[in-house]
Amino acid sequence: MAIDRRELLREYESWEGAVPSSITVDPLWKMIVYRKALFLSDSAWNDCSRMYKDKRTVSLADQLYRAIGSISANIAEGYSRGTGRDRARFFEYALGSAREGRDWYFKGRHTLGYELAQHRSEQLAEVISMLVAIIPRQRTNGISEEPAIYKMEGDGEEKVEGEEKVESIA
Repeated sequence: MAIDRRELLREYESWEGAVPSSITVDPLWKMIVYRKALFLSDSAWNDCSRMYKDKRTVSLADQLYRAIGSISANIAEGYSRGTGRDRARFFEYALGSAREGRDWYFKGRHTLGYELAQHRSEQLAEVISMLVAIIPRQRTNGISEEPAIYKMEGDGEEKVEGEEKVESIA
């Protein structure tokens, strides 16, 4: 079965449109590597469901999903850290999980099919490449998150994270 790249792009765009705003309004969403990792996590859910049908790959599917799910989770946790070095450490965890996931996809190719496993490996290679570029920059820089606007309950006020005063938007 050949993989239609256009169909995969449509699948990603459809998925991206379905991500709830509680996630997309967070400054973390601006990190393309986070988006790709989160998409891979959803894709791995379906892939692992297929693998659970073959008793020989049940434990492999469990390991695969844990590794893939850890990528976006570690990026999210690292993004929330106060220093570049601390961030880099969590991004390194994400990098390790991405490489582990690529390894599990290779091992799962017998159940998933060579083309799908290869495609997922390519997607993971993109994530790996992005993380490899980000990690050294984080080690030398401090925190660089943009302020987020959080709406406050009440009379139409909003607070910008990192600012001390609350301004009315009425």
